Amino acid sequence: MKKSHLVTLIILLVLIIDQASKIYIKTTFELGGGFPMFGLSWAKIHFVENDGMAFGLSFGGVVGKYILSIFRIILVCVLVYIIRGMIQAKEKTGLLIAFALIIAGAIGNILDSAFYGMIFSASPYHGNVAEMFPDGGGYAPFLRGKVVDMFYFPMYKGILPEWIPFRGGKPFSFFNPVFNVADTSISLGVFSILAFYRSFFKTNEEVIAEEEVGNENQVENLEQ
Repeated sequence: MKKSHLVTLIILLVLIIDQASKIYIKTTFELGGGFPMFGLSWAKIHFVENDGMAFGLSFGGVVGKYILSIFRIILVCVLVYIIRGMIQAKEKTGLLIAFALIIAGAIGNILDSAFYGMIFSASPYHGNVAEMFPDGGGYAPFLRGKVVDMFYFPMYKGILPEWIPFRGGKPFSFFNPVFNVADTSISLGVFSILAFYRSFFKTNEEVIAEEEVGNENQVENLEQ
């Protein structure tokens, strides 16, 4: 399979899974609804919506919403330009997959922000679930839609020991963010690049310097 086809396939696959899961959650549950996953108390489907960034973070109200949406669109355009150059330069397949995951995740959340306000009715905390293509129109204009999140893993909730500085004796919960498939895709892509492909961001001078150090070490080992 050509690398360009592989990248396209990954982006489309992530987008399909991301959008299918969001549409299902939005049209099945009221806001705050959900269910335990696999019978586990700490792994849940929990429907929430957010106005801002990944993992339920927010940014700057209405103006911030527009700024963030426009920034995401520009970022995706830049990433697409970069990955096209990487394909032409025959970069490693793993690196291309990582960038494809980031692009797919970014597009997934852009679709929510751009169109969900126009094609869905609002999701109430109590009452009927949201309707797709409602007769009265959507709940928000273009680029003002909310991002649908659903994966929630509150692995620990309790009181911190008194001996912990600043936070001792206070309630604490581990991993509160609620996220979606797009967020997961972005996180996997970024983690893969940082863990396995950091050399991609190094300058030619740094690469040459590291190669020279490696060659010197090999010479020293041979001389010993």
